[in-house]
Amino acid sequence: MFGFLLSRAGFAVITILLASVLNFLLISLPPGDYIARLEAQQSRQSGVVTKLEYVRVRYGLDKPIIVQYWKWITGFVQGDLGLSMKYETEVSDLVGGRLVLSLILSTATLLFTWAVAIPIGVYVAVRKYGLADNILTIVGFIGLALPNFLLALLLVYISLFWFDAKSVGGLFSREFRDAAWSFARVWDLMQHLWIPVIVIGTAGTAGLIRIMRTNLLETFGEMYILTARAKGLRERTVVWKHAVRVAINPLISILGMSLPFIIGGEIIVSIVLNLPTLGPLFYEALLLQDMYLAGGILMILTLLLVIGNFLADLLLVWSDPRIKFS
Repeated sequence: MFGFLLSRAGFAVITILLASVLNFLLISLPPGDYIARLEAQQSRQSGVVTKLEYVRVRYGLDKPIIVQYWKWITGFVQGDLGLSMKYETEVSDLVGGRLVLSLILSTATLLFTWAVAIPIGVYVAVRKYGLADNILTIVGFIGLALPNFLLALLLVYISLFWFDAKSVGGLFSREFRDAAWSFARVWDLMQHLWIPVIVIGTAGTAGLIRIMRTNLLETFGEMYILTARAKGLRERTVVWKHAVRVAINPLISILGMSLPFIIGGEIIVSIVLNLPTLGPLFYEALLLQDMYLAGGILMILTLLLVIGNFLADLLLVWSDPRIKFS
């Protein structure tokens, strides 16, 4: 057990270091960055020279790129994500609240996806090629083909004109947007959360249903399933205790990668629904070449990916008795 955790932790550290180098190179390569714009402004505005010198000294922008990377990554480890050149404030202050809301939205989406996909996947696998299987297969393909932003626009239209909703979009009512956390604010968040959860989780749910159905049908042909049925075990026990426990393994592997992909993939949906999450901020940082804001968000997504994969490995060992700590 200890050796397994140590090896996985070692791989995680190496992955994070390599990803940090790649992230820094990606955000440093584009020409015409914020420093170049400051240099163009220094002859027209007072105070720009002082600001330019401060940024250069803080991040070593007048030094080789290796020194710049070292200043950036050591600051990140200490909680210093850098200075947003667009907003002229610390990146940690910008992403803190949005990160919490992104994690809440992503976690709710994952719970919705699994709560819907696994039972339906098992149901259609047990009743393969039946009427329910065919109908749900068609619905699943529609869910996979329908763009999330289009579904978001459709739900906004339905909420406004069919249900006469006063506030559509966002995660809070107007009076709770800048309020401190309280039970009333959490309840208001729950009332607004269902639309983005359904929109973002639709394609993922449809995909997981197909994966669960296919894996379960393959598992039904295994010898240990035939043996369990030959022993006279109830079909429910055979399905849920023996077959599902193995067929769910690919879904657990996908789970480790889901969190950052949900955060990164909900950019257009967040813009359409006006959600205060990391996606729109990341998109804006890339457009404006705000290198430290974009790099900080990229590193946060990298950490979420590595942590998710680490937890997925542990869940796989727990769910499948054939996998050992090695």
